Amino acid sequence: MVSPTRSKRSSVTSPRATSSLNVERQATEPEHPNPAPLTHHLRSTLRLFNLLSSRTDIDHPLCDECTQIILASLQRQLDETKKERDGYIAFEKEVRKERDRDVQGLSKEEMEKKIDKLGDEERAAVEQLKAAERDKEKLEEELRALEAEEMALEEEEAEFWRAHNEHLLAADQQAAQLAGLRAAYAADSATLERLERANVYNDAFCIGHDGVFGTINGLRLGRVPGVPVEWAEINAAWGQTILLLYTIARKLDYTFENYRLIPMGTFSRIDKTAGDKATYELYGSGDLHLGRLLHNRRFDIAMVAFLDCLKHLIDHVKSQDQTVEFPHQIVKDRIGDVSVKMQFNQEDHWTRALRHVLLALKILLKWTTNGSNG
Repeated sequence: MVSPTRSKRSSVTSPRATSSLNVERQATEPEHPNPAPLTHHLRSTLRLFNLLSSRTDIDHPLCDECTQIILASLQRQLDETKKERDGYIAFEKEVRKERDRDVQGLSKEEMEKKIDKLGDEERAAVEQLKAAERDKEKLEEELRALEAEEMALEEEEAEFWRAHNEHLLAADQQAAQLAGLRAAYAADSATLERLERANVYNDAFCIGHDGVFGTINGLRLGRVPGVPVEWAEINAAWGQTILLLYTIARKLDYTFENYRLIPMGTFSRIDKTAGDKATYELYGSGDLHLGRLLHNRRFDIAMVAFLDCLKHLIDHVKSQDQTVEFPHQIVKDRIGDVSVKMQFNQEDHWTRALRHVLLALKILLKWTTNGSNG
């Protein structure tokens, strides 16, 4: 049985310990002729408690309830120890009686036989012990061999894990490089896509308005009474307009069926490729000469041909995207409710028709460059 703990044992103070404490207290507390102040008394008491705590596993001071609990626990342990002691004493008495009965009930010959038998048993036990020792030596040799094999396996395992960790490190490095490459590729792809979708055409073809005039790159397209727009500016605006339609068609990989656009600045023209082939000049002139009426007629045909090409391209875009909307419908030579022909037409109506043309081109340009066309 395990002896009671020091902490529990220390709560029971023996007379000798009490005497020792008294001696130490007398040694630590010098006598004074006068009563000590309260602070000195507290310090002395604290030193005594520290001394008790250092000699036991219990922190002092203890309250009465804790002291009673410890005493009760020690009493229970003491009772259990007494019971165990009584059991050992009874067992010892029983063994002594058993031995005395065996000795008294045997004769000398029987004792000698028993001794011989015990000797034989001892020799047999010794042989068994030797055999067991030989087996033990064999087992120890096998154990040493197994330990050596285990060490070899441990070294092999350590080498395997070193190689495995190196492969993992290399794989992590390659994964990091791959992630970096993928990130760079994604960034480059995004940059490329942004550049591909960048509406650089808005810088090349800036469509706006100036009062009643539609403008492209600051060039006014049209004429109204009281605002003399030079034909050089109008023709230059038509050159930018046909170049824009030509550029959008190429970007959409669209080919016009009946006409071929030939952007040439202020002297752009449209070639008719179906039926009676002909060339129509997409520029006007304010010069007074005999062929002016004929030229204005060809100019009107060129503008109607341009409007026909614009209509076919709009139909192509609508077939690709039903959500795109154009505010003005094109029917023959009219866009919206006005005609693009200049002859036999009012200048403000003609100017409004050209403004509608530029608006349709602006919508086409936006749809083409924002990626809606896939």
